[in-house]
Amino acid sequence: MFKTESPTRRGIFPSPWIVIAAAVILLVVVVTLAVRNINREKQHMSQILSEKGGALIKAFEAGARTGMMGMMWGGNQVQRLLEETARQPDIVYLMVADREGRVLAHNDRSQIGSRIAVVPTAEKTERWRLTTLPNDRQAFEVYRFFNPLQGGGKGNRHGMGQRRQSMICPPGATGQNTGDWCFPETPGKDDQIIFAGFDMTPFEEARREDIRNTITISGILALLGLAGFISIFWAHHYRSAKRSLQDASAFAREVVTSLPVGLIATDPDGRIAFFNAAAEKITGIPFKQARGGLPEDVLPAHWCGLQEALIQGEKVIEHEMECSFVPDRTVPVSVSASRIINEEGILVGHVIILRDLGEIRQLQEDMRRTEKLAALGGLAAGVAHEIRNPLSSIKGMASYFGSKFPEGSADREAARVMTGEVDRLNRVISELLDFARPSDLTRRPTDIPLLLSHSLKLIASDAMAKNITITQQNDIDPACRPDLDADRFSQCLLNLYLNAIQAMPQGGQMHVHTRSAKDGAIHFHISDTGVGIPEEKQSQIFDPYYTTKPKGTGLGLAIVHKIVESHGGRITVKSRPGQGTRFHISLPPSENRKNPIETPPMG
Repeated sequence: MFKTESPTRRGIFPSPWIVIAAAVILLVVVVTLAVRNINREKQHMSQILSEKGGALIKAFEAGARTGMMGMMWGGNQVQRLLEETARQPDIVYLMVADREGRVLAHNDRSQIGSRIAVVPTAEKTERWRLTTLPNDRQAFEVYRFFNPLQGGGKGNRHGMGQRRQSMICPPGATGQNTGDWCFPETPGKDDQIIFAGFDMTPFEEARREDIRNTITISGILALLGLAGFISIFWAHHYRSAKRSLQDASAFAREVVTSLPVGLIATDPDGRIAFFNAAAEKITGIPFKQARGGLPEDVLPAHWCGLQEALIQGEKVIEHEMECSFVPDRTVPVSVSASRIINEEGILVGHVIILRDLGEIRQLQEDMRRTEKLAALGGLAAGVAHEIRNPLSSIKGMASYFGSKFPEGSADREAARVMTGEVDRLNRVISELLDFARPSDLTRRPTDIPLLLSHSLKLIASDAMAKNITITQQNDIDPACRPDLDADRFSQCLLNLYLNAIQAMPQGGQMHVHTRSAKDGAIHFHISDTGVGIPEEKQSQIFDPYYTTKPKGTGLGLAIVHKIVESHGGRITVKSRPGQGTRFHISLPPSENRKNPIETPPMG
């Protein structure tokens, strides 16, 4: 029976597409989290640098205000303060420009008087933007309005105004000159913008490191997903292949085990690897005994003559032979054998198929016997009809002439002999007619032990006269009552009893054993300790007119065979010269086993 794969078994391993989807979802989650982390770090960096720039600008503005208003600094002092402040780590530049983008102060003095390409819209609070330096590096720029004089009193502004009259502005400036610092002629609190540029290299390196880590983790996850997919895919296919192999093996094993022919297989080492039940039955050798052994140690010599052909690479097809697998037992078999070669041309072993021809030959023999008996019956019926009428005339004439001679004369004795021979010939013709006539059986449920008891009483006196002991063993199930024609079957048993008695002229023992099988079949065993039958003659004893007795007609066992076959049974014989003979009758199970019992006739 083919095995179907259950949903439970299929559900043990997820589909590879589920694994791929899980890996893709995990990868998307990781990338999304990485992007969010990068954006968060960017915002964090912007906040830090913006706060740092605001603090720096406020500190510088406070220092400039203090110096200019309290210490009456000039432009040189403010410039030096700007330069010193710009020397702090991560500060790229620090400068002050007007609304038109003219650089008023710069930590790099060479940039004073230059213009900014894009002037941003300043606010009173710190704002930031990203700018590109001449060396293509990016800087984080924080800016807002710059007014170092904010918060001073009137006296201070007046003093600065007095001092501002002597200042000289750079070329193109509109304010008064202080040497290095240029103020507008009309000062206001929103006239100047201060810029603080910070180096973004550490943050860029940290962000690149995060990107590298993200790419590495994503790659690892992708590899893990791919590896998981491949492993699941391989495991799924391995389990599927293993399951298919197990199913195929179980199917092949069941088919091979149930074959009605014997199958023997050897492994690459030439030892027996497989022996099915049919092979055990044919050879009489159990698989446990044959397994692992060499074929020449288990099978008949040279594999019944097949080993040489197989060694030469030849195939053996339906080769009929007689093989003796066990002592004292010869089995007619049909043998087919061949070598097993794999796809690479390597010898894997041999396979031998044995087919028991015993039943086939028995059927052939039964068919030949049936055909022969049918022809003989038709001939016997015609001959008996033509002979019986003249025999009646011969017997009448012999009786007539016998009565003409005196009692005790030779002529009267000759007439008596003639009459006796005519009676014997008529008896033979009657037996021949009984043999040729179709068997019309009257079947009724029969008590087998009672039938045997009556039949044995009929030959008890003959057995006692020849010093023959009769024993009986009854193993019949009381509920087993086969449908038999009691008269005809009693005739069958009587013929077998008489044959056994005649086979023991010096006395002996006759044993009758009856038993019932589990399926309802009935078995009769009738054995004697007589002279026995030679093996070469055992196949002929059921033929009509074949006899080994000087006064036998040769129809007794033929009639027995016919009666047994008419009941659907079978009779076999086993005999050894000097050891006795055993007849075995087997009758099939009866349909009616519990009907009223018919009492067999007394004779």
